[in-house]
Amino acid sequence: MDGVVDRGNGMHNSNKDWVERARKVMPGGALGAFALPSGQEVVMTRGSGAKLYDSEGRAYLDYILGSGPMILGHAHPAVVAAVRAQLDSGSQFYTVNEVAVRLAEKILAATGWADMLKFTSSGSEATYFALRLARAATGRDKIVKFEGAYHGHHDYVMMSTTPPCAAPFPAAIPDTAGIPSVLEREVLIAPFNDLAATVELLEKHRADIAAVIVEPGCRLIEPRPGFLAGLRAATERLGIVLVFDEVVTGFRVAYGGSRALYGVAPDLICFGKIIGGGFPLAAVAGKRELLEQANPRKRGPGYVYVSGTLNGNPVAAAAGLATLAELERPGAYERLEAAGGRMRREIAALCQARDLPVQILGIASMLNLYFTATPIHDYRSARTENSTLKEKLSRELLKRGVITNLSAKMYLSIAHTDQLLDETLEIFADALTSVADD
Repeated sequence: MDGVVDRGNGMHNSNKDWVERARKVMPGGALGAFALPSGQEVVMTRGSGAKLYDSEGRAYLDYILGSGPMILGHAHPAVVAAVRAQLDSGSQFYTVNEVAVRLAEKILAATGWADMLKFTSSGSEATYFALRLARAATGRDKIVKFEGAYHGHHDYVMMSTTPPCAAPFPAAIPDTAGIPSVLEREVLIAPFNDLAATVELLEKHRADIAAVIVEPGCRLIEPRPGFLAGLRAATERLGIVLVFDEVVTGFRVAYGGSRALYGVAPDLICFGKIIGGGFPLAAVAGKRELLEQANPRKRGPGYVYVSGTLNGNPVAAAAGLATLAELERPGAYERLEAAGGRMRREIAALCQARDLPVQILGIASMLNLYFTATPIHDYRSARTENSTLKEKLSRELLKRGVITNLSAKMYLSIAHTDQLLDETLEIFADALTSVADD
């Protein structure tokens, strides 16, 4: 892959020129918190299947996939056709539209338990509104989240996602400047996969806790047997709203979400990424009594404001419908699972052959690696990794034409064929040899 170039039909400006232009108009030349390694910055111009192409025409095998939404790969023909057809009929109405109704019906049917939903434009908005619904329903203010869990970028959940030290539970450590200090007292932090400690926390603060929010596979760390079921039982007993953040896992680990894997249904579920087919779209879904609080025809005491200009955007909804239709095809999830399983097994073997201690985490078509001999079951065990080696691996992969975000996870798509996986694993072998020899 190193040096592979697709020149296309026109002239290409250099990556250096585009990087400099980006830095003049965006802090750090970055769209958000993610940035490519210093000295290796490139600017992308297009995506096709499992590949991205930079401004100089170089191809990269893509394992970021737009941070997860592109489960079919880039510019999938069915999605492109659906979007083009919708554009001919209009791109934004603000009012209810047929495409959004059809997508809502399909999402709810896929869950097997949720009654209603409200669309939002991002996963962060979905978790934000889910917690607002929970506070309104319970009349309580505090929320519980798990150490190391990421639920978006609003003030309530940007707590103890990447804490620099092991604070005593349930103290919350802000992940960013600018969060009002009063909110630190409204967020309680629990250890993921420790049911006894979590239930004890819930019991102690039962009069104040509105919601527990959890990603069923917390940053790819699988829940221990009985953890989610125990959490469900405790929250039901204490009248606490259980929120599943499935912005990442919804329609990726299985059609509809994690209930198919773990057999546990929450009170509210947050979807994002895949349901928009690569366009800005997310949703919070759940039981009717919780969602009816956001009924604009019932404004008054207890009404919960949930709205946004682009919520239920018809173009995004059309892309989502086309994506879900492809995922419903026989064998789609089997192929994704097989690809993820193969990558986890073979990367582990490559590390073992080079005497690199590693833990490979993954669920379905997602994976990540941690350079540590310590088994990982929560955030603190994950922090035992050698992050310097991981950063070196990211650089070595990028040099060889594989783009990743190993600070989060690797995503696979249906477009990642066996041949492309072969190429990827060859590049991993070479990159890991460089890391081991350093």
